[in-house]
Amino acid sequence: MTLRLQAAVGAAGLGLVGLLCAALGLSAAESVQLAGIAMIAALAAGLTGAVVLRVLRTASFSIQIAVPALTSLAAVAAGALAASNAMLLSTPDFQALSVIVLAAGTVGLVSALALSARVGAASRALGEAARRIGEGGAPRGERPFIPEFAEIAAQLEDSAARLEEARERERVLDASRRELVAWVSHDLRTPLAGIRAITEALEDEVVTDALTVQRYHRTLRREADRLAGLVDDLFELSRIHAGALRLEFEPADLGDLVSDAVAAADPLAAAKGVRLEGRMVGPAPQLALAAAEFGRVLRNLLENAIRETPPDGAVTVEAGTDGKRAYVAVSDTCGGIPDADLPRVFDTAFRGQAARTPTGDAGSGLGLAIARGLVKAHDGDIAVSNEGGGCRFVVRVPLTAGSR
Repeated sequence: MTLRLQAAVGAAGLGLVGLLCAALGLSAAESVQLAGIAMIAALAAGLTGAVVLRVLRTASFSIQIAVPALTSLAAVAAGALAASNAMLLSTPDFQALSVIVLAAGTVGLVSALALSARVGAASRALGEAARRIGEGGAPRGERPFIPEFAEIAAQLEDSAARLEEARERERVLDASRRELVAWVSHDLRTPLAGIRAITEALEDEVVTDALTVQRYHRTLRREADRLAGLVDDLFELSRIHAGALRLEFEPADLGDLVSDAVAAADPLAAAKGVRLEGRMVGPAPQLALAAAEFGRVLRNLLENAIRETPPDGAVTVEAGTDGKRAYVAVSDTCGGIPDADLPRVFDTAFRGQAARTPTGDAGSGLGLAIARGLVKAHDGDIAVSNEGGGCRFVVRVPLTAGSR
C-alpha cells in the first residue's frame, strides 16, 4: 500500500510539472531539461537526508521526524537554485531567488523544528504514561494535541482502568482464597478432632454401655457426612472457579424442578418445625437447563433458608416468568441480613457469624457461592434482599437458558 501511494504521488507530481511548464509556454525540450535538473538536485538532497536519517536511527523520535521535514526543504531549495542557475538568470535575479529560498527555508525549518518538538513531547508523554501503567499506577496529565497520539493516550487510559479492575479482582480473589484455606482448615480440624476423640474413647473402652456407644456411632456418622459434604462442595467450587464446569443442557419443566426441590427439603423443614410452601405463578415454563446443577441451586437455597429460619417460621418458594426470564424466589423469616453483610452473602465460606466452629446444622459456607457459580453458568443472575422480616433470594435465568 505504501509503494502504491508513493508511485501515485510521484506520477501526480510529474503531471503537475508538465502542466506548469505548458502554462509557462516552455517548449518540450526546455521542460524536460528544467524538470530533469530540478529533480536531480532534489534527489541528491533526498538521498543525503536518507543517509542522515540512517545515521541518526538511534536518535530520539523528535530528531528523526525533523530530518524528513528538513530534507523536503533542502530538496525544494536545491531544485529551485539548480534550475534557476541552468536557466542563466541574471545575477540580480539569481540573488533575489536565493534570498527568497533562504527566507522560505528558514520559516520551514522553524516550522519543522516546532512540529518535531510537539511530536517529541507527545511521545515522551505516552512513554511516561506507559511507565506509570507498568508500575501499577494510572496515566496522568493532559492528552497530546496530535489526534493519533491522543487516541493512543485514550487507549492507554482504558487499558490502565481495565488493568486496575483486573488487579482489584485478583486482590479480592487472593484474599478470598486465603480466607477459604484458613476457614476450611478450621472446619476440617473440628470434626476430625471429634472423630479422633470418639474413636479413642471407643478403642480404650472408656464407654461401654450400649446407648452411649450408639450415640458415639451416630456422631461419627454425622461428622463423616459433614466432611464428605464439605469435600463435595470444595470440589464443585474448584470446578466453577477453574472454568472446568461442563453443563449438559436438556429440556426441563421449571415446575417439576421446584416441586422436586421442595419435596427433598421437606423432611429438613419438618425436623426443625419450619413451614415449607411452594407455588407456581402462571404456567410452568419449559427451559433448557442442566437439571442436576439447577436442582442443586434450588436445594442450596432451600437448605440455607431452612437453616437460618427459627422454629415456627416459614420458607416460601415462588416460581414463574418475568418478561423474557424465568425466576425462582426463596423467601424466609430469618429476621434479615445486616446491611453490611448483604454484599458478602455469596462470598466463598461466608457464614455471617463471628464464630467459625460449625454448630448444629450449620453449613460449610460454600452453598451460596456454588449457587451463584451455577446460576452464572446458565447465563442467569442471583440476588438477595431483606423483605418482610426475612430474606428473599431470587434466581433469574433466560427463557432460552442453555439453548446456545
